[in-house]
Amino acid sequence: MSLSERDAVFTALADEHRRVLLERLRRSNGQTLSKLCEGLPISRQAVTKHLVALEEASLIVTQKRGREKLHFLNPVPIHAVAMRWLRQFDSVKLEVLGAAPGGQAKGPG
Repeated sequence: MSLSERDAVFTALADEHRRVLLERLRRSNGQTLSKLCEGLPISRQAVTKHLVALEEASLIVTQKRGREKLHFLNPVPIHAVAMRWLRQFDSVKLEVLGAAPGGQAKGPG
């Protein structure tokens, strides 16, 4: 995964509404725009904008079925970020975080 692809994933995940859309697709994959809009406090146009951002980050893929466009979760980029970038922080010992005053990790030196 390139740096720009990783940044696109983090940027897409930074928005609460996009995370809600991903969670809805995780629970029930292959939803239409109308179904994804149900119960959200934002406009249909805003949902469309968020779906475009998720698609550009490869977090969702779409498929046309007649006049409908179905949206599907693509967990591969999230998994790649978790495996290749977040995993490096697994080696940080949690005890070190608790040892510093105020629970803050001490810097080098």
